[in-house]
Amino acid sequence: MKKLTLIGGGGVRAVLFTKSLTLKAEEAGITDLVLHDTDEEQLNIIGQLCRIVITQSGINLRLHLSTDIRAALTGADYIVTTIRVGKELSRYTDEQIALNSGVIGQETTGPAGFSMAIRTIPVLMDYCELAKELAPQAWIFNFSNPSGLVTQALRSAGYDRVIGICDTPSHTKLRMAEAMGVDPKELYVEFFGLNHLSWVSKVMYKGDNILEQLKNDASFVAKVDEFKMFDTDLLRALPYLPNEYLYYYYHRERAIDNIVKSGMTRGQMIAQNNKDMIAALKEIDIDANPKQALQIYLYYTQKREASYMAIETNSGSKPLPQELELPNSLGYAGVMLDFVASLQTGKRSDIVLNVPNAGSIAGFEDDDVVEVSCEITEQGAQPVKIGEVPENMYLLMKGVKRFERLTVDAVRHQSRELAVEALMVHPLVNSYSIAKRLVDDYMKAYRDLLGEWN
Repeated sequence: MKKLTLIGGGGVRAVLFTKSLTLKAEEAGITDLVLHDTDEEQLNIIGQLCRIVITQSGINLRLHLSTDIRAALTGADYIVTTIRVGKELSRYTDEQIALNSGVIGQETTGPAGFSMAIRTIPVLMDYCELAKELAPQAWIFNFSNPSGLVTQALRSAGYDRVIGICDTPSHTKLRMAEAMGVDPKELYVEFFGLNHLSWVSKVMYKGDNILEQLKNDASFVAKVDEFKMFDTDLLRALPYLPNEYLYYYYHRERAIDNIVKSGMTRGQMIAQNNKDMIAALKEIDIDANPKQALQIYLYYTQKREASYMAIETNSGSKPLPQELELPNSLGYAGVMLDFVASLQTGKRSDIVLNVPNAGSIAGFEDDDVVEVSCEITEQGAQPVKIGEVPENMYLLMKGVKRFERLTVDAVRHQSRELAVEALMVHPLVNSYSIAKRLVDDYMKAYRDLLGEWN
């Protein structure tokens, strides 16, 4: 019997998480799922949907809803953290403040990611401290954005059973396999870098590394959403394929122009989308109309996913599928569940995680949290050996890692001076005066949550 606790269980993606869990709960040995949230009303609504998903799956998975964090954590074997301190409105605020200073407004990248991190880190520190008391053997999987930065803070504080999770690399691999027309299990895709700042350094298929062939194949690139947003000349010039979030670095002015011209950030769109979803679900009796409830949920979820990076790339939202049904794939929770399954069964798997470098990437400290392909066994995660990386990529990573380390120190000491230094060294800011204005604006916007910093 294994207990999994999802902190932030009232979030709209908890339904997708639960669906993924039903596909692998038995293999991972998970018998109890606890959804915890501080918003009791939304927790109950989302909890009803999760219960429907579990019932439809037919598996023996017990669901519990709780607003009591101590009860939710006690005896947990696995803890997943997926929280947004300040709720959906904060994402719009974070992005708009950045745009007001003429820099990228994206929730995980640059100033908006900084703002989200300084609110999130103290809350997750408290949860980790409680977990150390109530569930000392639990693995903690951090999904909260910006995942790499938050995981760095928790690891630096001594919480050494924390793993950072981002589903972007796994989704990229699936879409690469689809574009090639091959089974994803036949493909080994190696990643290295930092969270939302990584590259594909190797693509092995039937014993051959076909990366060079793929990145120079215009028809392949055009089929993969994560790559087709980049200039083809850039892809040919780069030695490796870039993570989609590098669009904000390689095509910075395009991203800003497109966001400004649209008159709306994605955060603004998602806040309204989630508000409309919950309002629609409140209008019906979910238990009496489970099919209708799931259709409402799926409509708004698909609408959200269809807008992914559409504003920034000026590509337009994708059309919604005619048939709305829960994906029968591991998706959102798949990375974590694969890790858990390997711990339980001893079966080796290859997963991209945010973990301490431990000698993987040359020039980085062992305790620098990096996003890298790992070999998973029953002992845990072992990052693959990457070695030296191209200088331009190395310098970009070092600059962002410096930003992350300074942000962690700024939160620890509640220091405005360190906060300004952190943003000043970020490649997307690179200005003392802009960094100072951003820190002042974020501190003013979130005074109730952050208190007064030195």
